[in-house]
Amino acid sequence: MPTQTYSDAIALLKADHRKVEELFSKYESASDAKKADLAQQICTELKIHTIIEEEIFYPALKGKIEDETYTEAYVEHDGAKVLINDIVASSPEDAFFDAKVKVLSEEIKHHVHEEEARSEGMFAQAREAGVDLVALRDAMLARKQELTVQAKSGELPPAEIKVVGLAA
Repeated sequence: MPTQTYSDAIALLKADHRKVEELFSKYESASDAKKADLAQQICTELKIHTIIEEEIFYPALKGKIEDETYTEAYVEHDGAKVLINDIVASSPEDAFFDAKVKVLSEEIKHHVHEEEARSEGMFAQAREAGVDLVALRDAMLARKQELTVQAKSGELPPAEIKVVGLAA
C-alpha cells in the first residue's frame, strides 16, 4: 500500500471515493477485455471501504450525527453490496453485467454525495460533533492495510449484508 498520508479519517475516505470514481470512469470507456479486471478492482475497493466505515467510522458517529443520516448510510451500503457480490460472481459476458456496474456507480455517486455534502452531510456532521477524526484515521488505515493484504491473497470474503432484508 502506498505511504500516502491523510490529515484525518475524512481525507482518507474522500481519497477512497476519488479512487473508485476514477475506476468507474475507466470502466465506462474500457474495452470488453479490461472490464472484468476493472469491475473486480471496483468491487474490492468498495468492499474494503465499506468494511472500514462500518467497523470503525460509523460506530464512532452513532448518537453524534442525525439518526436518519446514520441509518441511511447502512442501507445504502447494503444496496451496493448486493450488486458488488453479484458483479464479483459474474463476468462481462453475463446479461446485465454492464447495467449492474452502471447502477452500482450511480448508487455510489449518491452515497458519496450524502457523505460529502457541505453542511448537512455525514462528514460535516462528524466535524461539527467534534469526533476524533485523527484517531479514526489511524484505526481505519491499519484495518485497511489488513484488508488489502487479504484482498491480494484472494481471501477477502463476499460483502456482508447488515440491514437490508432483515427484520428490525
